[in-house]
This record gives sequence, C-alpha cells and structure tokens, in this order.
Amino acid sequence: MSGKLYCMTVRMNIDCTGCYQRVRRALLQMQDLESHLIDRKQHRVSVCGAFVPQDVAIKLRKRTNRRVEILEIKEVDAGAGGEGEPPAPAGQQPS
Repeated sequence: MSGKLYCMTVRMNIDCTGCYQRVRRALLQMQDLESHLIDRKQHRVSVCGAFVPQDVAIKLRKRTNRRVEILEIKEVDAGAGGEGEPPAPAGQQPS
C-alpha cells in the first residue's frame, strides 16, 4: 500500500445496470480506496485513497472485463486537512 493519497478519474463503458453493479462491486472489494463516485452518464469513475493508481486500474480491468482509460491522477496533500473527496462531475458545483 502506498503512503500517498491519490484521486484518480478513469473512463469506463458503463451501459446498463449490470455493468454499474459490476464496477461498484469491484470498487467495494478494494481495501485501499477511501471513497468512490460512479458517473454513469459521463462514463467516469472517480476513486480516492492511498493506492497505486496503475494497480487500481489493472484490478478494475481484470474484475470487470471492461476497458479502463485513466483520465486524471491527482496527488492529494494529506497534511492540508482535505478528506480526499472525489472531484465534482463536470458542470456541477461541489456542495
């Protein structure tokens, strides 16, 4: 497990409820993740936690049998008091 906190956004093909459940189940099984956000309309998945980004992408690919494209990786400063929340989807203001 990595000591750094990351927020990563990936693009995955999430067409139906079954695809959504498969992605959700895979994310919930990963111990290193603190939070996740699945945006079905924009086919994006955001995850935050202390993990190695490439390893999470590979695990998602293997467990869901879906193509995973890493869009963005942000290193979060743990000392800044941020909770490592996933970024707000495009077009929405964070609450």
